[in-house]
Amino acid sequence: MRLEGKTAVVTGAGSGFGAGIARRFAAEGAQVMVADINADAAAAVAAEIGGLAQAVDVAQGDSVKAMAEAALGAWGRVDILVNNAGVTHMPALMEDISEADFDRVLSVNARSVYLTARHLVPGMKAQGAGAILNIASTAGVSPRPRLSWYNASKGWMITATRAMAVELAPFGVRVNALNPVAGETPLLKSFLGEDTPEMRAKFLSTIPIGRFSTPQDMGNAALFLCSDEASMVTGVAMEVDGGRCI
Repeated sequence: MRLEGKTAVVTGAGSGFGAGIARRFAAEGAQVMVADINADAAAAVAAEIGGLAQAVDVAQGDSVKAMAEAALGAWGRVDILVNNAGVTHMPALMEDISEADFDRVLSVNARSVYLTARHLVPGMKAQGAGAILNIASTAGVSPRPRLSWYNASKGWMITATRAMAVELAPFGVRVNALNPVAGETPLLKSFLGEDTPEMRAKFLSTIPIGRFSTPQDMGNAALFLCSDEASMVTGVAMEVDGGRCI
């Protein structure tokens, strides 16, 4: 029960890595808000783990404000924030990505981190403690062709993590990131372009351990970084990638 007595907001927790993190946190004693743009998916995971469900569009300030107010109204404080919600664009040449797709990727992957900070960091600073975890990607460290603007958004997230860590450390707030490789999530088809056995085999050949990241892998790593066991760890971007970035 490493998170007993803690409260946590996890965005994009209706499926994939976010759901795995929410389940792991709840199993370790945390009260968890399952926040997702898909209200039904959020409700299903929240019912499973005994958490709170919250519909949120992380790219919209009013929606993020409502999420923060709901969490603070329910608990009085937020100890852990996981910025997991994310999107990508389909693989294509950088000059062929539409403005709409570019804006969507940067809004969901980057602007969301700014918005959640605006509405939840003040409370963490006031209480003198908090843990923020940004779910970035190996794409921000070892970019792949034809995913240029997604790669860039995740590189932004890693730099934002380090900048936040330096600024918030004096207030007792730690900020870290996880860099997963592609996993069995709703985004896998978008990363691959097409989800075929051949495409999977080609991608898996670049991962020394030979498998995709799983929600359980992410939950375990997130648990460590957000627990008091990692009280001396801030500003890191930990690869959970089976050795892909070596």
